[in-house]
Amino acid sequence: MQVIETLAEGLKRELKVVIPAKDMEAQMNERLADAKDRVRINGFRPGKVPVAHLKKVYGKSIMADLVNEIIRERPTAILSERGEKSATQPEIAMTEDQAEAEKILAAQADFEFTLSYEIIPAIELKDASGIKVTREVVEIADKEVDDQILKIAESARTYESKKGKAENGDRVTMDYLGKVDGEAFDGGKDEDAELVIGSNRFIPGFEDQLVGLKAGDEKVITVTFPADYPAAHLAGKEATFDIKVKDVAAPAELKIDDELATKLGLESVDRLREVVRGQIEGQFGSVTRQKVKRQILDQLDEMYKFDTPQRLVDAEFENIWRQINTDLQQAGKTFADEDTTEEEARDEYRKLAERRVRLGLVLSEIGEKAGVEVSDEEMQRSLFEQLRQFPGQEKQILDYFRNTPGASASLRAPLFEEKVVDHLLGQVAVTDKTVSKEDLLADDEAEDGKSEGKKAAPKKKAAAKAEAAEGEEAAPKKKAPAKKKAADESAE
Repeated sequence: MQVIETLAEGLKRELKVVIPAKDMEAQMNERLADAKDRVRINGFRPGKVPVAHLKKVYGKSIMADLVNEIIRERPTAILSERGEKSATQPEIAMTEDQAEAEKILAAQADFEFTLSYEIIPAIELKDASGIKVTREVVEIADKEVDDQILKIAESARTYESKKGKAENGDRVTMDYLGKVDGEAFDGGKDEDAELVIGSNRFIPGFEDQLVGLKAGDEKVITVTFPADYPAAHLAGKEATFDIKVKDVAAPAELKIDDELATKLGLESVDRLREVVRGQIEGQFGSVTRQKVKRQILDQLDEMYKFDTPQRLVDAEFENIWRQINTDLQQAGKTFADEDTTEEEARDEYRKLAERRVRLGLVLSEIGEKAGVEVSDEEMQRSLFEQLRQFPGQEKQILDYFRNTPGASASLRAPLFEEKVVDHLLGQVAVTDKTVSKEDLLADDEAEDGKSEGKKAAPKKKAAAKAEAAEGEEAAPKKKAPAKKKAADESAE
């Protein structure tokens, strides 16, 4: 077998592989000889079939199998012998000429094919001890815990129907139909909707107009959607809602005690406080980690400058771009609404894709050199988390991960990355800084406000959980669904 390098330009490589016809024929003859004692052909005794006849009957089939095996196995061996790693699956090209293909199968012509690929560049790791990060830490005040418990208690509060008029704090059950310019709009209709007056779940001005209504009342409410409402076709528009009140209920007395804890499956209110404090610490800790991680990645980005495989960059860019357009479409917006153009956005997100690929390669090299591994148990836990998020779809998800090439990599990659970050945290200089909750969440809340889509209905969606834009920086990796929000990406 001859391997001839025909292109070596930057990271691009192209190889011409030639296997002489005589070598292909020799391999075919070996297989024919091996099959001689096993095949059964009418008119011949077992083991007495002439090789020439076997070649006539099975020659082309065996040669086709040989060609497929070579294409499947040789590229990996060739790259290994050259000490190269391909960034993606190498592209393989063979002759498309039917007559030439027939000659190859008849062992009358050399078998030739070309390999085209991009190599993963050699990365010389640098000392990470010079990286300095500030870890923002929030001290959880008792009031923070109390406020959260109060919200939990409010969500568990019971209501009792009353005959009087609705007041602030009462729960109203109603049907409503929203209209703009006299025409009903998507998402503006609901039946048996429950709303606590004063909860500020609906758009401004809606809840105030329910005060004074009682069961059986009907009313037309007029409100104006906020100018920055995510659904562009409703933003700033005046709308009417036909309301029919079905029930008015007064809130029961709110008590934070052992009985409340028992309703929530805990043994006491003290235990409830412990659990809530732990949840708050976990939420803040997640934000803290993402900010630390971003600082590490930013400094790694400054430390490492090298050409990136364009096929990886293209694939990462397509993932980002697909999600950006999906987000814009769902929000009913255009690039102009985001004060940019499609060309400028493409340029911005391609730079982001290059950054992700570069950092992904650096993290991969760091992890490999440090012996970082993801255990089967960790993979199982990650898979279980996927199943937990989609109740009722467990079988489909399991089938997806079992049958989809590369799907398991989408579970492994983020786990591997987080373990590499843990490894780096043991090397970099970390300074703790106590900050307020507001300071810790400030940047993330700003991003959430931009990226959180809202349903075209008179109610506001709950605020999105704080998520640093670097939270899914790992690349190159395959993902099942793209997850990044437009605003998250622009933060880069």
